Amino acid sequence: MGFSLFSITRSISQLSCYTLLLLFLFSCFTFTSTEAYDALDPNGNITIKWDIMSWTPDGYVATVTMYNFQQYRHIQAPGWALGWTWAKKEVIWSMVGSQTTEQGDCSRFKGNIPHCCKKDPMVVDLWPGTPYNQQIANCCKGGVLNSWAQDPGNAASSFQISVGAAGTTNKTVKVPKNFTLKAPGPGYTCGPAKIVKSSKFVTADLRRVTQALMTWNITCTYSQFLSQKTPTCCVSLSSFYNDTIVDCPTCTCGCQNNITQPGSCVMGDSPYLESAIAGQGKNSYTPLVQCTNHMCPIRVHWHVKLNYKEYWRVKITITNFNYRMNYTQWNLVVQHPNLNNLTKIFSFNYKSLMPYASINDTAMLWGVKFYNDLLMQAGRLGNVQSEFLFRKDPETFTFDKGWAFPRRIYFNGDNCVMPPADAYPWLPNASPRPVVSELCLVMAFLASSALLLANAW
Repeated sequence: MGFSLFSITRSISQLSCYTLLLLFLFSCFTFTSTEAYDALDPNGNITIKWDIMSWTPDGYVATVTMYNFQQYRHIQAPGWALGWTWAKKEVIWSMVGSQTTEQGDCSRFKGNIPHCCKKDPMVVDLWPGTPYNQQIANCCKGGVLNSWAQDPGNAASSFQISVGAAGTTNKTVKVPKNFTLKAPGPGYTCGPAKIVKSSKFVTADLRRVTQALMTWNITCTYSQFLSQKTPTCCVSLSSFYNDTIVDCPTCTCGCQNNITQPGSCVMGDSPYLESAIAGQGKNSYTPLVQCTNHMCPIRVHWHVKLNYKEYWRVKITITNFNYRMNYTQWNLVVQHPNLNNLTKIFSFNYKSLMPYASINDTAMLWGVKFYNDLLMQAGRLGNVQSEFLFRKDPETFTFDKGWAFPRRIYFNGDNCVMPPADAYPWLPNASPRPVVSELCLVMAFLASSALLLANAW
């Protein structure tokens, strides 16, 4: 059955003007999906390696190591929690360098009681200062796992586990299922365990290589949407050539609602501030933010400060509005086309990420150790700042149309909300003009043509 032009136009004529208007508005919006894939760190993941080192009468002893191969996303306090489901009726006899959160029902055992009898154990790291006889290499960091680019020496975490009621050969041992990684909340999705080539280890004298009896890998990837339903940071803007200060969009990370959600925020000068901080949730790392229009725990402010003949200068300020969190090992990722001409950076560490090979437009920034690597909780000291000096490229440099402001900013791996483009500070001799996409124009033309044809019929 074919469709004639007459039948199509008659069908279009039955649509109301309101429906067409909704179609126009719908076509003008841009929706951004938040997926596990990160274009700035396409190969970033946490790989868990499970190495069986020896067999026991009823199972095996394994070393489990987590490697954080993410360039700028780390796991901060209160740390990671790793879980899985046993394939059979395995138990954990003992652990070194970590522990399970629950023992479970071990009533079927007489005499020696296992460390954990749960079908789905949850393992957490031990704290620094753990006695040496309970430690192994790369353990006992309180679950903190630094990012690969920022601190590769502390981007791994290990523990030893003795498993019973399991297989005692490569053919009889069963791989656990349903791995989960909390860091400390949800956010990571782990794939199935895959048996891989056995790991090899070099002895301390570099003269002998040993090998695991069996090895399997688990790969976990991060999704900001799974981790946090609302954003965790926002960006504000200002410049020397315009008196306008563009604040974070209103209700970026939530809205003040003391009627239905009392205590969702607290004023900085409130007499009840100390009691609110010490109240319910003080140990759960639930954010208690200072009351602002944006309600974000973190705000990043980008200020175009000075303009020289051959250079221009930017000041960045990161402010912590969370009264319950000191951000240790914080980092910032900035995208801007002039980063390939970055000449000088003050009081921050810098590394170019270059996710697109030859295009140097992405920088990773973090604090100087023992100076500003700790972003204090909300209050008078709750901010860190630095300045950048850029060389001007005559072919690309301009202050027009918001070019001097960043394209995207991440804080601790989470994408921060930017102000709308039409709100950016403009040059005095320029005026912001609404930008209408070509798609909107085409849709409007087609719809108006359809209405004319319908009226003609």
